[in-house]
Amino acid sequence: MEMEPLTLDVRDDVRAGRDPFSRIMDAVASLELDQSLVLINVFEPVPLYSVMSARGFEHDADRLPDGDWRVRFFRPRAAETAADTHALQ
Repeated sequence: MEMEPLTLDVRDDVRAGRDPFSRIMDAVASLELDQSLVLINVFEPVPLYSVMSARGFEHDADRLPDGDWRVRFFRPRAAETAADTHALQ
């Protein structure tokens, strides 16, 4: 069963001119294996996608009605990964 996601809202950091990268990476380091991170930001964090991909995360992103972004970073389930690998053989 998947754990409750960890939500991190970095909008105030960005608006104040602070780089939220270290806060984001600290949050990532605190995640359990089956826990996702929901990031709320004022812009779509496209550069973060490759950083998180290198750490084994996938993402889905939604632009909110107010123009801000909600991005969920998650690890693919081991069973789904195994099934995908088997299907490729």
